[in-house]
Amino acid sequence: MQTYNDIYLAVRRTLKESGVEQAQLEAMELMCAALGKRREEVLRDLSLYASEAIEGQVDALLQRRLAGEPIAYILGEWEFYGLTLTVTPQVLIPRPDTELLVERGILAVRDLPQARVLDLCTGSGCVGLALAYNCPNAQVVLADWSQDALEVSRQNLMRCQLTDQVELVQVNALQPPPRELGEFDLIVCNPPYIPRQVVEEELDHSVRDYEPHLALDGGEDGLDFYRAITLHWNWALRPGGKLIFEIGYDQEEAVKKLMVDRGFQQVRSFQDPGGHWRVVEGILEPIQPDEPAGKEE
Repeated sequence: MQTYNDIYLAVRRTLKESGVEQAQLEAMELMCAALGKRREEVLRDLSLYASEAIEGQVDALLQRRLAGEPIAYILGEWEFYGLTLTVTPQVLIPRPDTELLVERGILAVRDLPQARVLDLCTGSGCVGLALAYNCPNAQVVLADWSQDALEVSRQNLMRCQLTDQVELVQVNALQPPPRELGEFDLIVCNPPYIPRQVVEEELDHSVRDYEPHLALDGGEDGLDFYRAITLHWNWALRPGGKLIFEIGYDQEEAVKKLMVDRGFQQVRSFQDPGGHWRVVEGILEPIQPDEPAGKEE
């Protein structure tokens, strides 16, 4: 009979030998999920002996991970910007890179007396919910075309207890916004931006085989959503309103050009902690002739 610690060490070793970068973290997460306990409870109980049923539960989760299933889907939840969110294969797993999009959104509206914010292509709702949680002055609309994604974002809305600040709507980001949606001070958007061939042939199988292609496929060159949104959705911004995009690592210049060509001003880009250009933003407000588009780290 093995102790919890024996099982934990064996799982950690197996994950490490299989090339999992965060083997120690993931081993503990799998233990917590199998035991139905919090981390501190598992650490407290490491000397206890595990039943055969517990060993079987841990092994079943481990085999799913070794097959390539993302740890977030196995756990059914993931941490993002201080919130614990439900995630399912119907939505992308929130990534740390996307927290920069939240940070830029918070800076855009935090000093306004009141702000109306649209999280377009919301998926799990992670961006809009993090904004609402950190900006009590903001009323946020989570919008997506996928009903399955909206159901997950609805669960997260209830989980975060933000029903007084947040509502959900079904809209197609590739089409002009319905008039009844109204105007916003800020639109944040993490759209599908991976070129179709990359999605089909080059993505790591843990992404390609498990995460929803609807949320990954940005068209032939990855820019379909940026074209549509900069063309149609500026009409949903109030004068002086801001549009903030997450972008792929090599899309900064293309997205900035689209925004400038479509009348956005003060177009700037920002790097994530890994040094990749990750966010591009612009406003619908005239600027002085000597204020060029720029880059900021």
